[in-house]
Amino acid sequence: MSADDFDLSQPELTTEDFLVLDDPRFGPETVAIVTGAASGIGRATAIALAANGLTVVAADIDEAGLDETMAKAADLDAPGTIHAVPTDLTDDDDVAAMVDAAAEAGDLRYVANVAGMQHIASIPDFPMEKYDLLLDIMLRAPFLVAKLAMPHIRATDDSEASDDASGNRTQSGDGVGAIGNMSSVHGRYATQDKAAYITAKHGLNGLTRSIAAEGEGRLRGFSVSVGYVLTPLMVNQIEDTAEERGISEREVVEDVMLGQARTKEMMTPAEVANLFVFGFSKHGKHLNGGDMLHDGGYSTTYE
Repeated sequence: MSADDFDLSQPELTTEDFLVLDDPRFGPETVAIVTGAASGIGRATAIALAANGLTVVAADIDEAGLDETMAKAADLDAPGTIHAVPTDLTDDDDVAAMVDAAAEAGDLRYVANVAGMQHIASIPDFPMEKYDLLLDIMLRAPFLVAKLAMPHIRATDDSEASDDASGNRTQSGDGVGAIGNMSSVHGRYATQDKAAYITAKHGLNGLTRSIAAEGEGRLRGFSVSVGYVLTPLMVNQIEDTAEERGISEREVVEDVMLGQARTKEMMTPAEVANLFVFGFSKHGKHLNGGDMLHDGGYSTTYE
């Protein structure tokens, strides 16, 4: 079954797709970093945050894709501003410059580590250069971005400390910000031919909890885990899986990807982006160290 026979096109982003919340920190003075912002979930997340009025630093190695993200936000009349900062996430100096640019743009409070890649191969056949690149982008880079961003996020703290009736030191206010990491159902279980991706996502869940552990209840860490999302990355994965297993693209989607799910459709990038919007907002203040699982029942049910 060819792509001509089976529609794998990514849905067009529209204004109606995005969750817009009334939040006192969702304004132009607040900055959010979004990695992987040139396409897919990263692009949708950057636009969703701009739709909520934030200043967004969009980071990606794909400069043309970043231009398209900014153009799409302008087409949708997003009230926030997106600043494209071309960034090679495997280059420490690039990452440091990107975080500095975000801090200079306003109050850096939020980070969405979304950038990712995929390579389909069995463990014996997995090229180590692909393994190293995938782990660099999907696990090392989120760690480095968090390491560099956390001091800036903490510096936005404008709460007042005081002693309660028991003499314990407490702080007013609802925290200083949050770091959200793009995990996956593959951060909960394993399937064949995706060993590097699965390793990265399991590690990313550990990083999320570590951020929460060190955030003192004020700098939150959370992850977003979804099943299969119709993105350019996913289209490539469908094609590679079909070739690896010798089956059609339709069979990959209906049997391999959605066969175990109860919701028989892929998520859209905007639906995933909205989870980051909620997680960063005041409504997510108790989401700390936790994972927002939206997988259509894939990892929690079976027949």
